[in-house]
This record gives sequence, C-alpha cells and structure tokens, in this order.
Amino acid sequence: MAQRFGGRFSPDGTRRDHRAADPRQAPLSTGPMRHALEGRPKWITIAATPFLLTAFSQAPVGMVTDLAAFGMMAAAGWMTREGLQAEAAYDARRVAKRPAFPRKLFGGILTGLGLAVGAAEPSAIAGAGLIGVAGAVLHWLSFGPDPMRDKGMEGIDTFQQDRVAKMVDEAQRYLDAMKSAILRTGERRLEARVAMFEATVHDLFRQVEQNPNDLSAARRYLGVYLMGARDATLRFADLYAQTHDPRARGDYEALLTDLESNFTARTKALIEGGRSDLDIEIQVLRERLAREGVASPERATAALESQDAVSMDELLRMPDQTKVKH
Repeated sequence: MAQRFGGRFSPDGTRRDHRAADPRQAPLSTGPMRHALEGRPKWITIAATPFLLTAFSQAPVGMVTDLAAFGMMAAAGWMTREGLQAEAAYDARRVAKRPAFPRKLFGGILTGLGLAVGAAEPSAIAGAGLIGVAGAVLHWLSFGPDPMRDKGMEGIDTFQQDRVAKMVDEAQRYLDAMKSAILRTGERRLEARVAMFEATVHDLFRQVEQNPNDLSAARRYLGVYLMGARDATLRFADLYAQTHDPRARGDYEALLTDLESNFTARTKALIEGGRSDLDIEIQVLRERLAREGVASPERATAALESQDAVSMDELLRMPDQTKVKH
C-alpha cells in the first residue's frame, strides 16, 4: 500500500484519496499478504535443531535418521509458511479459488513424519507412531486447515478467471520492476509515489478479478500501459541516479499522475458498467413480475423490495396474497 506522509500527495494536500470513500473496496488482492500466524512456522524448524546437533555424534544409521527427521521438520515449517501465505491471499480476496495444493495439510503430515522418524527405535515403533500422530494433530490445532472451497465463484467462468489471474500476475511483475528500479534513485518520496500508483492499479486489479468479463476492456491498461510505465521508470531511475535532474523528476511524477487519472477513470467506468448491467437485470425482472400478474411496475418494485419472499415462486405469489389481504 502507499506510504502516506506530508506533501502534495498526502491526504491533507491538494489530492484526495477518492478510494477511501467507497465502502465496497476490499483489501488488495495482489502483492504480498501476511497471515497473523506467519511467524510461527519457524519454531517447527527451531524445535527440530536437536536432531541436527546430535546427528554427527551417532552411528551412521542414527546420523541418517536424525538428518532425515530434521529435513522433514524444516520442510514442514517451510510448507506451513507457504500455506499461511496462500490462506492470507485467499482471505483478502472477495472472489478466490481454493489453493491448488493444501500446503498446511502436508506441512502437518511432514511434521508428524519427522517426529516419528526422529523418535523411532527398533523396540518402540508404536510409540514413535503415536508421537508422529500427536505432532500432526498439534500442527493442525496450531495452524488450522487449508481453505478447501472456492469463494464467490458462483456464476463465474473459471476459464476467464484463469485468464484474469495470468494477466494480473504479469501486470504485477511490471509493478514490481517499477518498485525495484525506483530504489536506485535513493528517494523515499519517489518510492512512495510509485507505491501510490501501485495502489491505484490494484483497484483495477480488484475490479477485474470480481468481474472477469471486464478483462477485455482493461487488457490494454494491464499490459501496454503498465509495460510503458515500467520502461519509463527504468530509464528515469538510471538518469536520475546519475544527474538528479529536477526537470526529469517533475516529468516522471507528471507521468505517474496522468497514468493514475487514466487507471482511475477506467476503474470507475467498469464499475458504472456493472451498475448498468444490474439495472437492466432488475428491469427485466420487474417486467416478468408484471407479466405474471403484478398490476403495475410499482407493485413489482414493492415485491422485489419485500423482506418476506425468499424465492422466485414466492415473489410471483405475493401479488395474489396482497389482493387477499385487501
């Protein structure tokens, strides 16, 4: 997200962040997401360090066993952390597919296997197995399950959603290249300015993810325009790092301002287009209700706004019920 501080681009400056006034806005769906428990998996690896420390003081079989146990536990910690990051990204989206690979589940399995292998003794196989099961259960209780269901995917073309995901990933790479290049200038203000531009682009990302049918209208913005912004940033960073030319800086900031305006306008147009489609759907439904016996469009509107009907059949029966009451 954009870093806020004083100046012309601050909330108290001449520009206002229009996005904050829209309550429908959700957290950004791209970029790094942090889970509240993301710092915990490192303790799995730390807890397994005794296997590593004692491995080289044992016989070959014991050494291999302890090294295998440590490797499994370390892999479990890494996989669990990846699963938490995937869950954070899933939670941040209004529309999301479940993770393709249940990382936390396999992290728990690896934790159990690592504990079982580390505790294994020829005369205590059953006990080692119980320790492994207990470790897997404790892992599940500590980190919870992976998201196992798609969210908000009803009525969405999954093929089109996949195209959106690929396009957004490519666009995010352009933004990442811009952020990386601007670091060469050594100017925190310019870094924050690029971050603000990224936040504006993320609004368009979010809109396209929520309605994949908007991809064709946003394709040029997610591709050509961001590629041009990346190339301009690379050239500016190289020039400014050597010359600190204030004119070049002003031109670059003006370019970002123009791009922000265009991306904001495109996002607003897509939202307004979605509202128009909703108005059409409501009008069609009103006309259908009128054909089914509602005396007037006003009566159809009253039926649609009723809190009693929960299905189409109940909506269609409501006018008759109203007549009976009167």
